Amino acid sequence: MTIAKATVATDGDGTTGHRMIRNPVLPGFHPDPSIVRVGSDYYIATSTFEWYPAVRLHHSTDLVDWQPLGGALNERRLLDLSGTADSCGIWAPHLSYADGLFHLLYTDVATFAGGYWDPQNYLVTAPTLAGPWSDPVVLHGRGFDASLFHDEDGRTWMLSMVADWRPGRDRFAGISIQRYDAEARALTGPERMIFRGTDAGLTEAPNIYRKDGWYYLVTAEGGTSWTHRVTVARSRDLFGEYEVDPAGPLLTSDGHPDLALQKAGHGSLVQTPAGEWYLAHLVGRPYTPLGRCVLGRESALQKVEWTDDGWPRIRDGVPAEEVPAPAGVIAAADPPVSSEQVEDDDFDGPALGVNWSTLRRPATGDWIDLSTRPSHLRIHGGQSPMARHRPSLVARRVTARRCTFEAVLEFEPRNYRQLAGITGYYNSRNWYYLHMTADDDGRAVLDVLCCDSGRVTSAPGVRTPLGDARRVGLRCRLDGPVLSFGYAVDPGADPAWQDLGLNLDATTLSDEYAATVIPGEPEAWGFTGAFVGLWVQDLGAEGGYADFDRAVYRAD
Repeated sequence: MTIAKATVATDGDGTTGHRMIRNPVLPGFHPDPSIVRVGSDYYIATSTFEWYPAVRLHHSTDLVDWQPLGGALNERRLLDLSGTADSCGIWAPHLSYADGLFHLLYTDVATFAGGYWDPQNYLVTAPTLAGPWSDPVVLHGRGFDASLFHDEDGRTWMLSMVADWRPGRDRFAGISIQRYDAEARALTGPERMIFRGTDAGLTEAPNIYRKDGWYYLVTAEGGTSWTHRVTVARSRDLFGEYEVDPAGPLLTSDGHPDLALQKAGHGSLVQTPAGEWYLAHLVGRPYTPLGRCVLGRESALQKVEWTDDGWPRIRDGVPAEEVPAPAGVIAAADPPVSSEQVEDDDFDGPALGVNWSTLRRPATGDWIDLSTRPSHLRIHGGQSPMARHRPSLVARRVTARRCTFEAVLEFEPRNYRQLAGITGYYNSRNWYYLHMTADDDGRAVLDVLCCDSGRVTSAPGVRTPLGDARRVGLRCRLDGPVLSFGYAVDPGADPAWQDLGLNLDATTLSDEYAATVIPGEPEAWGFTGAFVGLWVQDLGAEGGYADFDRAVYRAD
């Protein structure tokens, strides 16, 4: 299973030649990439916010093809997301490797209203990304986007942005550093402010790299939307003073609305075994110029060259859709297709596959059951779509503008409080839901609910009696800005799909639509992306559940 569709270059004799990296390498909701190389293996960790398993991981050996590994934090011992607000939870994890251990530093953000982020930072370590992960070390709560820098002298330092809640102050006060003592599992010594940022403001996401006697401080600035950028500053001393690159940002899309890749920023560097450098960074792909990004914030890679006077450069300072892969990476004649782009899941395994996520609670046996009925996923109903403690939603990222999600549902609702079906989902305030439930007379019906900015309505004219049918096929289709639903009462190998005749606005499932703008405060964008998934409610807590026989995702 690999995620990036490789671009194949050909030599003059028609044979395949040097490969190209096609951006984004991690399509769909994969923001804030933290990249690290261990030997010949590359790993990227990305933000997950209110979704389990938290901190999504990918692996590659060539920077072109990426294999999803699932998530790192899959139990409440490591993270409790119960009650987490939309777009809160895990922000900007940092992955590093030192002393034979992976170090995963992550921030659990409680809010972003009124300047009170309440960010709590944690650190876990493990010998492999499969774990087992240590119990979390509780670190400071001064700011988010934290990282670790393992210096050549063996000392480790923790960096983060500093949040200043006080009215009238710069909420992004700068970048601070403090030593981390691995033996004591605690921060030690004084906190030092080392960088206040540039005039772009909103300085965050610090990473430090050491090269040729310089400390290079890489930060994100300008906010995570259209004016986002990657800034580089350097110093001979770890604590500064840091000189900002006089050429300006290393990377930005700002001022280039024609680019396919927008919002370029939040970067981390990696060096190949042969000494080449690349920047992993986030991007967004709006459906119209500076419009809505249904796919959320995605991850891309850019080739980095160094000037003679020691500054990193990306060609033209803007994100490219194609960049050369590392030297020696040769194209396959028939590149594999990603499981994140095409997958047929019959639920034959003992656990959910790596492309599934669950909302606000881990996939534990009290509500997820893959054993009672072989080759079926049984989901025990949870709270309402608006609730934040016990939802029963199993979903996967939308990775392409045009895609289809299908599932086979078996369900016997006893009353209107029991619902099961499929959803196009952004957050608790913006979603569409094709579901089976029971009418007042107890008969099964199919219906569609729509939630727009927290207001729930029934789609007009689609309520469909199902008669004796308890096994139905359900389909969700995204065709650019349009979302539609269909169903089949005999979902065999070649189901006869009935379209419900709805053309719903898919762009409401986007960061931009979910944004909250309050005068005097930083813009509170949504930070996730669109999902499609399997949803079950048991609003009366009466033991309702639904079985899903199959789920298919296809990106066009």
